[in-house]
Amino acid sequence: MHTRSRGHHQELSAPPHHGWVVSWIICCALWLAGCAQPVSRASQEEDSWRGRIALQVDGQAAQSFSATFELQGNPESGGLVLLSPFGNRIAQLEWKDGQASLQSGPETRTSDSLETLLLDVTGTRIPIAALFSWLNGIQATAPGWQADLSGMPDGRLTARREHPTPQAILRIVLTR
Repeated sequence: MHTRSRGHHQELSAPPHHGWVVSWIICCALWLAGCAQPVSRASQEEDSWRGRIALQVDGQAAQSFSATFELQGNPESGGLVLLSPFGNRIAQLEWKDGQASLQSGPETRTSDSLETLLLDVTGTRIPIAALFSWLNGIQATAPGWQADLSGMPDGRLTARREHPTPQAILRIVLTR
């Protein structure tokens, strides 16, 4: 603070840049408020999950796949976005009315089977209907797969495929 001497007492005044700082803070607050987007009621009502997914497939040429994901919908209609650790889009799957599309880079493919397109992305078949049940904390059967839902209160899901070979382990960690 600067002080000015006037006779026997001192008067305090704001530094010359005080007005600029206040204006800058107000502008930043308004900018941040403008960036905030209200959550639509529809998105609150539909099933959606975010987190990390890892898939390891054993065999002669063991392979693994991991990504951050955003999933919404159900086995009949929905969307899945897979992102690299750096936030780059690896693939986007959308499905509805028995048709599925996969966009990966500049290429877009369509199929009447979501599982086939997901196989192309991950390298193994994943039981879609059972996966949605598992994510909702419901034990569901899928041929060859066993799901451990004991970690779901903490947002953790592990499913193992024993057959057909090669064996596979699917791990999902949900973020809130």
